[in-house]
Amino acid sequence: MVSSVYIHIPFCHHLCHYCDFTKFFYNEAMADEYLEALQKEMSTYVEEPKQAVKTIFVGGGTPTALNDRQLKALLETISQYFNVSDCEEYTFEANPGDLNVEKIKLLKAYGVNRISMGVQVFDNQMLEELGRFHRIKDVYQNIDALAQHNLSNVSIDLIYSLPNQTVEHFDSTLKEALSFNLPHYSAYSLQIEPKTVFYQRFQMGKLQKPKEEDEAEMFQLLRDRMEAHGKVQYEISNFAKPGWESKHNLTYWNNDFYFGFGAGAHGYLPGKRIINVRPFPAYVKKAMENGRPVLHIDEVGKKERIEEEMFLGLRKIKGVSKRKFQSRYGLRLESVYRDALRTLVERGWIYETDDTVALTEEGQLFGNEVFQEFLLDDDSLKLSH
Repeated sequence: MVSSVYIHIPFCHHLCHYCDFTKFFYNEAMADEYLEALQKEMSTYVEEPKQAVKTIFVGGGTPTALNDRQLKALLETISQYFNVSDCEEYTFEANPGDLNVEKIKLLKAYGVNRISMGVQVFDNQMLEELGRFHRIKDVYQNIDALAQHNLSNVSIDLIYSLPNQTVEHFDSTLKEALSFNLPHYSAYSLQIEPKTVFYQRFQMGKLQKPKEEDEAEMFQLLRDRMEAHGKVQYEISNFAKPGWESKHNLTYWNNDFYFGFGAGAHGYLPGKRIINVRPFPAYVKKAMENGRPVLHIDEVGKKERIEEEMFLGLRKIKGVSKRKFQSRYGLRLESVYRDALRTLVERGWIYETDDTVALTEEGQLFGNEVFQEFLLDDDSLKLSH
């Protein structure tokens, strides 16, 4: 069963220097066109009105870059196709510079019960260097306004290992972020992605990231500070007060099915992963033609599902359940991955209990190397029965 929905709104008033998500400068006429195409795409995949789902996540881009009329139209469309009143978690991403009281009232009126805010760093100079438009005062104003409208389930995103950032600088950002005592925090190390301003500067030698050992120290500091403030690490980059974990993100890490709507969006339906076209004209044209603006469909067989179960599940701090693995795939995890488990335990990167396989604290630093070990060759599944 498809239990979650991701909806991509690609518009931004400013394009950040590090971001490689599908995004376009906000233009009112383009946004109107896009919302019409999005509705057409939803109508093609959703078989009955007000389909029941557990979580909805509207991301971007910046969904709050839409004007009030467009935001209302988007919320109407979502409530037409999905039962938002019974939805456990309904999240909107927001940029502190774009979220005003009218938009907060609209979101609240249409059942949105969680806000994910892209703060990134508590330093106005560094925000400018990142290409961010908001400033620290906007974060304070927005969190205060959300609280006044009883929207207290707020998460903020941080980025560390930024150009010219020291461990001490990141510590000051962490302290300010934690002073809000929010229920959820996400923190990611900067990745320099192709086709971004930062990538061009990096290629020209005009941008330096902190040393690897400094990045590792920032990650350790992140874990220590969060733990000291009662925020439990439940995934490599995510921390929450117990009971306030992101149910939507757990859909991904539990390898469950979800719809993905919008330009460049990814969906995961039984047997296939669907990747939508990214360019604005192509997305709108294909969506309006047949409601399926698909760039590519990856067939997902048993082998691929098992690999993804491990890659995604190991991001969770509690790891992968052997019992759930056997119930899903009819195979014992220890049989499929006997050699990989032995190798990784010896390196000190994973540990095993009777029912779980999980990363150690050191293993979290070497996630990609760990995940490589769980790629299967075609004979592995035959031998594991």
